[in-house]
Amino acid sequence: MISSREIQNMQKNMVCLHTQQEVEVAIDRVAEAMNQTFSADDLPIFLCTMNGAVIFMGQLLPRLRFPLQIDYVHTARYYGTMHAGDLHWIAKPTTSLQDRIIVIVEDIIDSGITLARVIDYCEQQGAKKIYTAALVDKEHERSENGIETVDFAGLHVEDKFLLGYGLDYQGFFRNLPGIYAVQKPEGRE
Repeated sequence: MISSREIQNMQKNMVCLHTQQEVEVAIDRVAEAMNQTFSADDLPIFLCTMNGAVIFMGQLLPRLRFPLQIDYVHTARYYGTMHAGDLHWIAKPTTSLQDRIIVIVEDIIDSGITLARVIDYCEQQGAKKIYTAALVDKEHERSENGIETVDFAGLHVEDKFLLGYGLDYQGFFRNLPGIYAVQKPEGRE
């Protein structure tokens, strides 16, 4: 587990890239784009990618003006580190995705691998159409097996380690009211 000293060191090295107000404006833009895309007849299922997208999705949903259902997927690649590893499935949706429009809601797209795997899963389950949304589209080289872009992006952010609005380090800092970059923390390369 992370120590209180490590938390304090990270806090000293954080720089706010986007304030809470800027994030909320970005969520408004995503919601408006979705309101223009989906009609009352579409009845999409919004899949929240846990745990990171829970704040974004929770703030996005009340801004949407069409009927929808929600479910979630839970995958993990970081397991308490700053570097991604293999994708592990923790939970899959319980709602049938067969012949449905799916909107996968992510906190961040960086390598694009997690989102690509969730898309693959939705396709295997017979989804009719799949859309993707991310609060943060990080300017990061996409992996060979990752997706390049999302259908709905809130913010475009430089390639740094990010925290806040669902983005975390070892489960901490998800509740920061903005998007923060971590400069080189003490004791880390």
